[in-house]
Amino acid sequence: MTAPVTTSPRPAGHQDAAHRPAPLTGRYRAEPATGAWYWSPQLSTLLGLQHDSVQPGIDVLVDHLHPDERDDAVTALARCTRGAPSTTLRRFRRVDGTELRAIMVTEPELDDDGTVIAVSGLVVALPDEEAAPGDATRVQALEAEVEQLRTAMASRAAIEQAKGVLMLFTGFTEQACFDLLGHISSHTHRKVRDLALEITASAAGRSPLPEDIRVILHDACPPATPSG
Repeated sequence: MTAPVTTSPRPAGHQDAAHRPAPLTGRYRAEPATGAWYWSPQLSTLLGLQHDSVQPGIDVLVDHLHPDERDDAVTALARCTRGAPSTTLRRFRRVDGTELRAIMVTEPELDDDGTVIAVSGLVVALPDEEAAPGDATRVQALEAEVEQLRTAMASRAAIEQAKGVLMLFTGFTEQACFDLLGHISSHTHRKVRDLALEITASAAGRSPLPEDIRVILHDACPPATPSG
C-alpha cells in the first residue's frame, strides 16, 4: 500500500499530457554519515549506464552533468545535507554523448530530532518537446507533477519511520507492520502518511497517540499472558 497523493488540477488545455507515457524517473539516496549511495536501475538507464557497472556516488552523478552545472549541483546536495531541499532543471550527458534534460529533486530525510540522516531524490527525464522553455501550460503541468513527487517522497520517509516504530513496539516483521499501517488507516479513515506522522510524533513524545489508533494497536498486540 502506498500513501494517497493529493493531485493538483491540471491546467486547461493539458489533456493531451495525460495520455503521454509517464516520464522515466530514477531514484537516488545518500547517507552523509557513511558516504553510502544507492540509485535505482532507472537512474542508470537515464545516464546510459549498465546497472551495477559502476559504484553509485556523487562523483559519478556529477560527472554526467553538463560542466556548467556541476558546481551548482554539488552545492545543492551539500545544502540538502543541512536540511534545504531543492528542485532544479539539469542537463545530463549520457554515456553515448547525448544530452538529457531532467528535473532533479533533492529532499532531506530527518530523524525525530530533526537531524538530516539521508538525502533522497529523483531525476525525472523530460521529453525533448517539454525540455524547451516558453510553454507556460507545460511548465505548470511539470511543476504540478514535481510537487506530487515531492509529496510522495515525504510520505515515504514518514511511513518508513512509522514502520520502524511499529517493529520495535510489536516485534512484527516489516511487512506485517506495513500491513498494520494499512489496517489502521482503513479503520480510522486517515491517510497512511498522516497516520505515520501521528505514530512517530507519539513515539518521540511530542504528542499522545490518538485513542482510536491506540485501541487498534492494543487489539493487534494484546499483552502477553503470564505463564504458569
